[in-house]
Amino acid sequence: MQEQENLYDPAAVEAAAQKFWNESRAFEVKEDPSKPKFFCLSMLPYPSGALHMGHVRNYTIGDVISRYQRMLGKNVLQPMGWDAFGLPAENAAIKNNTAPAKWTYANIDHMRAQLKTMGYAIDWSREFATCRPDYYVHEQRMFVRLFKKGLAYRKNSVVNWDPVDQTVLANEQVIDGRGWRTGALVERREIPQWFLKITDYADQLLDGLDKLPGWPDAVKTMQRNWIGRSEGLEIQFGVEGESEPLTVFTTRPDTLMGVTFLSIAPEHPLALQAAKTNPKLSAFIEECRHVAASEAVVETAEKKGVETGLHAIHPISGEKLPIWVANFVLMGYGTGAVMAVPGHDERDWEFATKYDLLIKMVIVSDAVRDAIRELGREAEGNQDPMSAALGQSRAIDVVEAPSALSIVEDFENKIITDGAYTEYGTVVNSGELDGKNYREAFDYLAEKLQREGKGAKRINYRLRDWGVSRQRYWGCPIPIVYCPKCDAVPVPEDQLPVVLPEDVQFMGVQSPIKADPNWRKTTCPQCGGPAERETDTFDTFMESSWYYARYTSPGAKTQVDERANYWLPVDQYIGGIEHAILHLLYFRFYHKLMRDAGLVHSDEPATNLLCQGMVIAETFYREDANGNRDWINPADVEIQRDDKARIVGAILKSDGKPVQIGGIEKMSKSKNNGVDPQAMVSKFGADTVRLFSMFAAPPEHSLDWREAGVEGMARFLRRLWRDLHAHVAQPDHPEVDPRMLNATQKTLRRQIHETIAKVSDDYGRRLSFNTAIAAVMELLNAVGKFDDMSDQGGAVRHEAFEAIVLLLNPITPHIGHALWAALGHTEPVIDVAWPKADPAALAKDAVTLAVQVNGKLRGQIEVAVNAAREEIEQAALADEGVIKFVAGQTVKKIIIVPGKIVNIVVG
Repeated sequence: MQEQENLYDPAAVEAAAQKFWNESRAFEVKEDPSKPKFFCLSMLPYPSGALHMGHVRNYTIGDVISRYQRMLGKNVLQPMGWDAFGLPAENAAIKNNTAPAKWTYANIDHMRAQLKTMGYAIDWSREFATCRPDYYVHEQRMFVRLFKKGLAYRKNSVVNWDPVDQTVLANEQVIDGRGWRTGALVERREIPQWFLKITDYADQLLDGLDKLPGWPDAVKTMQRNWIGRSEGLEIQFGVEGESEPLTVFTTRPDTLMGVTFLSIAPEHPLALQAAKTNPKLSAFIEECRHVAASEAVVETAEKKGVETGLHAIHPISGEKLPIWVANFVLMGYGTGAVMAVPGHDERDWEFATKYDLLIKMVIVSDAVRDAIRELGREAEGNQDPMSAALGQSRAIDVVEAPSALSIVEDFENKIITDGAYTEYGTVVNSGELDGKNYREAFDYLAEKLQREGKGAKRINYRLRDWGVSRQRYWGCPIPIVYCPKCDAVPVPEDQLPVVLPEDVQFMGVQSPIKADPNWRKTTCPQCGGPAERETDTFDTFMESSWYYARYTSPGAKTQVDERANYWLPVDQYIGGIEHAILHLLYFRFYHKLMRDAGLVHSDEPATNLLCQGMVIAETFYREDANGNRDWINPADVEIQRDDKARIVGAILKSDGKPVQIGGIEKMSKSKNNGVDPQAMVSKFGADTVRLFSMFAAPPEHSLDWREAGVEGMARFLRRLWRDLHAHVAQPDHPEVDPRMLNATQKTLRRQIHETIAKVSDDYGRRLSFNTAIAAVMELLNAVGKFDDMSDQGGAVRHEAFEAIVLLLNPITPHIGHALWAALGHTEPVIDVAWPKADPAALAKDAVTLAVQVNGKLRGQIEVAVNAAREEIEQAALADEGVIKFVAGQTVKKIIIVPGKIVNIVVG
């Protein structure tokens, strides 16, 4: 037995399968209109140097889906490329005194070899790296066209500046006020930036979400919130002593009479003007420069401000309102000015409370309104006491004024002391608006302000235009030159690409192309005079926003060619939910740009999206005398467990001394709890790693990496190898003849086809690979208990092993390749069709029925599927559990629900 088990040598089995696939170019595909296509894509990796378990899980999910769809007869494309530009390569180059290109290409070579050891069904003929000129020339060409159409533009902008990486960060790249890569506190700076007008596509991006039923609701909700479409009024407040009004946008015009001050951004022209004669304000504006210019940061930061000394004029009451500079107002959002209604906005309330500013109540809740109206019904006949109670010009209802006034005062005091009332309600203390609800007040003010030239309806978006320029070196050059006469001029398309020099020397974080006058100096394409190249480079999200389309058109001289419309949209896209906004919104936007350029015909880039969970693992550490934690890799730790397998302690293998248990967290370098996939493959084989990755958790959930679980998967594959080879060593047997099968043989054959049906549904509809594997394991257990050595017994067992190999093949393709051949087949398993459940095999000869007496369960019987009513009644009445409840009583009637229940009514 041990000798047979040792026959399974994962390294040899996997090398043989991969050799066959490579030599036969098994996964290279071309367009084939005679077949349904299936484009399966996992988000392309950054060539950081080595695969991690997150990569392995992501690409295994994609490979399982790809191989399954191939077995369904589809023309399947699964490509791979490299998101090769970016700061990590540049920072590594500075650290190691090498060029980013050399570091990047070496990493690509290493990671490609690692991916190939996993046996992924990738069409490597389509591989590319986004840092190659033959890739980025196309996005340069697209940018030039967008510039000419007005969809790309340059302007001075307040940006998030990472002082460590010395570059701009998008709002999405600022997390809790810190750079997403460095963790450095982000600063505000105003510098010239290039933008793409994603806001022109806001409605399309929003409406398109309703046409993506195959995308997770969580992703669609995040994108809806980020786009943030809102209807409101744009209102003009005059400024005392100034010719230009201050314009604000509000979604709550019903609170207009509750405005007690205005807040403007630190970078607002009025703020900068006032700061010239106000040292305190000037110092505050300088302080604000060191806070990230992102909405998420300012919303959570302490609210601070300084009064400007300027006053705005209320557009209806004419009241003078102080203008404050506040750190929570952003110049890049709306107009850089907001009307402050502290009675009905939490942020304004916090600010007003801190600086002792007036708080007005102009909205009452429905409960307050209803209470006053109830008083009115009790005190009908009084003269207009509602006006006295609420300070209105007209009554909502007739009430007893002192009682109503008490209710209102209590409500107002609660607002002033406890916090703003932010719900919708009834307008009060607002003159001509009194008694109106939100919609009525909105429409009334829209008409009035429009008529008076002080405002208008507007649709506004939280979404800002996409800032695409970065100040570092390792990125695609922006194809613009600056001419003293002609300003910004795009590089003509026939002069593209503008090639990034790869053989460079670094001087800290300064970009080598910014420091190289020979690279910068050029001639103006428009006037022929001296000019300088743009030295900013594109944000790397530019490359990852359209890479999927390039896979469809390898070698094309244009960005994509007609082949794209065969393959697109992507049928299954796979990646982490952390990319819901950072990547997936740009991904959708860029697709619409290509559509409008006539390059693709579809509206959306991907039909279905699967967001896989993280890979997590135990963490261990020791603390030094200063409380700093030294994180220890789990592979270096020996875990101590109790009799219920719970961790109760851990020691370091090298010294036998205890280490602290930090809990289960996402695998990361910072916590040193990563597992080297290559080490796992060397120890257990790629199929075992793939199998555990799919079995340990559903794909959308976090996967808790346990080496004991990997060992369990290894034992399962060894058992499958051993049992199957023991079977094929038996004498030959005939084909299955369903007419010749006995009851035991039929039972096993039914389980075979039930498993085929379940696994087909798990792979195809549910994407639930863990339950599919569990079903196959149950089938192998059943085969192990099946000791029928007859001809038909051997035939059914053979059918079971064939089903097991085919059902596992998308997950464990190497052992599948070997075992399919061991079963006597000459056709390689990758070319075999997916098995279909046989309806005849699924049919049951007998059915189990619950038996009730007067509606209460008393027993169960098994009868033939086609049993006559009389047979069913006799069997039910003869059941031991039923007899004692029927004895001595009259059976009034028997109700039979076919295939389910027999109910005996006695009395």
